[in-house]
Amino acid sequence: MNRPYRWVTVLAASAILLSGCAATSGTGNPGAPAAAGSIAPATGHHGTGPVSGATPSQGPTEAAQMVCGDEVQKDMATRLGLPEAPHSVSSFKDKIFTCTYHLVEGDLVISVKETPDESAARTYFEAMQVEVPNATVIKGLANLGFPAYSNEAGSVVFLKDHMILHVNATDITTPLGPNEMTPAEFSYQTATTILACWKEHPEQAQH
Repeated sequence: MNRPYRWVTVLAASAILLSGCAATSGTGNPGAPAAAGSIAPATGHHGTGPVSGATPSQGPTEAAQMVCGDEVQKDMATRLGLPEAPHSVSSFKDKIFTCTYHLVEGDLVISVKETPDESAARTYFEAMQVEVPNATVIKGLANLGFPAYSNEAGSVVFLKDHMILHVNATDITTPLGPNEMTPAEFSYQTATTILACWKEHPEQAQH
């Protein structure tokens, strides 16, 4: 992006808003209709147990599920000025855990691709860059020390260990929240929130 100072400001705001991440996460709002290939929460509000119908060998890691977890949802509601977390649904296919948030302004789609090792993750990350129109590398403090790229339309992609995080707000074309964030700024701040969760609970990111 061409606004490094704006990114640093957004990053600082994200750090202030995030007060901690749950070690276990949810997989969508309770009562939400299940889409094809979707997974439902196991127990409690947004789920507090393993993914329904999945075993550790075949289901997403807890780190991946954090993108649809309580703390990320609460953080998002705060940034958007909402009284409660936005409606969300999740799915898991081809080692990709996807959480879609249905916002008034449009859908925010967060996906985590899990690979066997860091080499495979790098290959996937680099190949994906071609598929993100006009992607530019995120440099300096804004990349948090991880390989990353983004575009003005609202796609932000980070590579961390064996996982590729993609926050996609390209369906949104209007400013969001009381601070009137652009889709690109909102995606970036959401990504940094998730990365903070992963850093706080590295044990959840294990295969």
